[in-house]
Amino acid sequence: MTDSRIRQRVARLRQAYAPHEHRPLGGYLAAMGTYAGVAGALAGLARVTGRQVPERPSPADVVLLSIATHKLSRLLSKDTVTSPLRAPFTRYDRPIGSGEVMEQVRDSGSSTRHAIGELLSCPFCLAVWVATGLTGGLVLAPRLTRLVATALTAVAASDFLQMGYAVAQQAAEGGGHDDD
Repeated sequence: MTDSRIRQRVARLRQAYAPHEHRPLGGYLAAMGTYAGVAGALAGLARVTGRQVPERPSPADVVLLSIATHKLSRLLSKDTVTSPLRAPFTRYDRPIGSGEVMEQVRDSGSSTRHAIGELLSCPFCLAVWVATGLTGGLVLAPRLTRLVATALTAVAASDFLQMGYAVAQQAAEGGGHDDD
């Protein structure tokens, strides 16, 4: 099959999939390929270094990595300070509180750039990558990974305490007293 025939088939597929909206299917394929490469590299490193993959992770590690994944995903995808990492792929929209920003994916450029923009601005999308990295770290460098995950979990807990404090403070200030 010639290169032009392949491009025509891909164009028809893209049109059939999302006729009224641009969906960067090629970029998504590149992202999936990269993810598979990263996962394969982690598995290869574990094998080459002789690290044993646990048959079943401990419940404590699952909880620790879950909370750390949540926090790191939000830090990377929404935090004001990490905006420079997303800037080549997104455009600033507005602040959304608690040191976070809303950004829009840049539509111009390649489908890969668009897909990376979606990945970097979506904490749910990024969580798969973060969890894979932390899980790989748990196999390759368990002590360091647990230490980093503990710090991220402490920050996540602090965030919830800060939000709870703010809600309690607003309730105390706005609650007022009835003068009956």
